[in-house]
Amino acid sequence: MKRLFAITFIFVLISTTKLFSQQAFEAGEWFKFRIHYGFFNASYATLEVDETWLNDKSVYHVKGRGKSTGLLSLFFKVDDDYQTYIDRRTGKPYKFIRKIYEGGYTKDLEIDFDHQSNKAHVLNKETDIRQSYWVPNNVHDMLSAFYYIRNQINGQDLKPGDEMTLKMFIDDENTDFKLVFLGREVIKTKFGKVATLKFRPYVLAGRVFKEKESLTFWVSDDKNKIPIKIEADLAVGSLDADLEAYKGLKHQFSIIMN
Repeated sequence: MKRLFAITFIFVLISTTKLFSQQAFEAGEWFKFRIHYGFFNASYATLEVDETWLNDKSVYHVKGRGKSTGLLSLFFKVDDDYQTYIDRRTGKPYKFIRKIYEGGYTKDLEIDFDHQSNKAHVLNKETDIRQSYWVPNNVHDMLSAFYYIRNQINGQDLKPGDEMTLKMFIDDENTDFKLVFLGREVIKTKFGKVATLKFRPYVLAGRVFKEKESLTFWVSDDKNKIPIKIEADLAVGSLDADLEAYKGLKHQFSIIMN
C-alpha cells in the first residue's frame, strides 16, 4: 500500500490568498518524468497545463498521467489520471478528478470545490454516491497544491528549516500539508547541471506519508521552479522520478554548462 501512496504522491508535487503575481508557469507547459521502483523502470508520468473555461470562469486545466511500463506492468499495472481546474488569478481549485488503477487498487472520484460555502462535493463514480464535506479556506487538492506552491517559493529568501504550510482535501478528508526547505544543491541531470532547491513534504495527518518515512524533491532554483527529481525511501525498496523532457516553460531554464 505504501508503494501506491508513493506513486500517487508524485502528482502532489510536487495557505495564503496571494495572487499569482509572479507565475512560475503558463499554459503550454509540459513535463515528462521517468519513474523507477528499485531496479525497474517502473513508469512514465506527464504533467501539462492548458487554458480553458469552467462554469464561466477562466481556469488552468492541469492534467497528470502516469502509466507503468516494461516488466513491472506485467505484475503491477499502473494507469493514473489526475486533473485539476484552478483559478488563474488565485490558484484555488474548482474541480479535481482522480481516476487511478494501481495493481488492482482503483479509485474514480470527481470533487467540486465551492469556496464560498466552504464545501467539497465528492462524486464516487464507482458507486455513484455523492457526499459533501466541509473544507477550510484556501483549501487545495493533490495537484493544485503543487502548482500553487511553485508560485509561492522565493528562493532568494529561503533558509534551511523554513516551512510552508497549506490545507489539503484528499478524497474525503481534510489534512494539513507542510513543506520544509532543506537547502540548495547542484545536481546532475540529462540536461546538464542544475542549481536546485531541496524540500521535504509532510502530510501531517499521516494520510499519504508519515514523518518517519522519507520523501525528498528538488525544484530548479530559477523562476520556473521546475520539478527536477523526487526520491522516496519506502518500507520496502525505493521509488524515484527524474525529469525526462519538458517544453513550454514560461522562463528560460537555468542550466549550468560543464
